[in-house]
Amino acid sequence: MKNLTSIQPSKTQPARLAALKQSFHDWNQSPDVLTKMAKRLSTTLSLETQLGIIAEEIAQTIPFDALNYRHRIARQDFVFSTGMGGPHRCEYRLTLEGSYYGTLAFHRRQKFTDEELTGLEMMLSAAICPLRNACQFIAIEQAALTDALTGIGNKRALDEALLRASALADRHGAPWSLILCDLDHFKLINDNHGHVVGDHILTRTAEKLEQAIRNSDTVYRFGGEEFAVLLPHTSEQEAREVAERIRLAIESIRVDGGETPLTVTGSCGVATHLADEVPEQWLARADEALYRAKAQGRNCTRVFASIS
Repeated sequence: MKNLTSIQPSKTQPARLAALKQSFHDWNQSPDVLTKMAKRLSTTLSLETQLGIIAEEIAQTIPFDALNYRHRIARQDFVFSTGMGGPHRCEYRLTLEGSYYGTLAFHRRQKFTDEELTGLEMMLSAAICPLRNACQFIAIEQAALTDALTGIGNKRALDEALLRASALADRHGAPWSLILCDLDHFKLINDNHGHVVGDHILTRTAEKLEQAIRNSDTVYRFGGEEFAVLLPHTSEQEAREVAERIRLAIESIRVDGGETPLTVTGSCGVATHLADEVPEQWLARADEALYRAKAQGRNCTRVFASIS
């Protein structure tokens, strides 16, 4: 066990204590713009809230008509806008220690003066560290909800999405549908060709699923070779059509397997949300439909519309 040198007691320094108290008083009562903005930004890790604070604080010193921010964090686009734009614009690429944290643009009807541009740069310099922290917080949150292999949502993300979707479906009465898709005989691929090839097929499958759906739909991997697709505002018949499109997309996958390319097929189960149905029931019905698809020959789609 390593011995640590103990801290030697020292005499109280009244002058330094007095200076500390005065510094704290000055900091707490400081009216300057940068300190005020930095203190407000330190109260939150919400990037949207921080950008609202930045807009408010800058507008008090440098008037502008619109602020636009854009960044891509953990495979997702983040966009924030406030106000109506004008013909004149100044744009800043926000970087800290070589890392990029988005682009921020200011618009207004009158041209920005050199002094105003310098002021904007000073205020953004004071804001970049909190913005960096907020971006990193989003990335960490997304990592906890992302499948490491395919980059799509994981089981935890699916659980949260089903909970939200169930609440929205009950509140607004709009149809939501769920597709479960399982790769047929996938274990044989891992056994005969190795997990590297198997992982490549899983990655290609995730890509094919994302290409086969709308921007409003979401894809998740929640088992070894099992995927889920959540479809807002989608009826049972429409969901069946999407499932068939997904099944054909999976069937088109070709992976180098030596003399002949490897192919794969998928079975799909569809369930449309029922009134007052909890996520577990909804998921169970889709899983039952998937079981029927696999039991009835695989590489097909089955729909399960009611609870047995």
